[in-house]
Amino acid sequence: MLPVMFKNSWFPTVFDDFFNTDIVPSAPRTAPAVNVKADENAYTMEVAAPGLKKEFCRISINDEGNLNIAIENKFEHKEEDKKEHYLRREFSYTNYQQSYSLPEDVDKNGISAKVEDGVLTLVLPKVKKEEVKVSRHIDIA
Repeated sequence: MLPVMFKNSWFPTVFDDFFNTDIVPSAPRTAPAVNVKADENAYTMEVAAPGLKKEFCRISINDEGNLNIAIENKFEHKEEDKKEHYLRREFSYTNYQQSYSLPEDVDKNGISAKVEDGVLTLVLPKVKKEEVKVSRHIDIA
């Protein structure tokens, strides 16, 4: 499609073509990106959601022992200036909910979470296995 079409009014046509969804596709709507890393003491999950605030997050463990993460972006209605209006508006405010099966070695009572710079970070500590010492004195009969 050409950016300028031959019509009587040139100016509106340029903007109509520019803001047409065929030329400028809408932003894809996907789930937040999740990183999971592990070390000898814990698993760490990072959920990236730009603009995320801790008030928008709900984290729980259900009866089956699965980790549930819910993020609700709440749209705040702001009064707009009556002298200008949007020609195109693509900011989306969506909800995200996901359930994760946890490994058996996760200490479910020790899970912690924080939100910083649009990233929800969960630390899932591993259950510490106590080493059983097998050294002992054996009596000879």
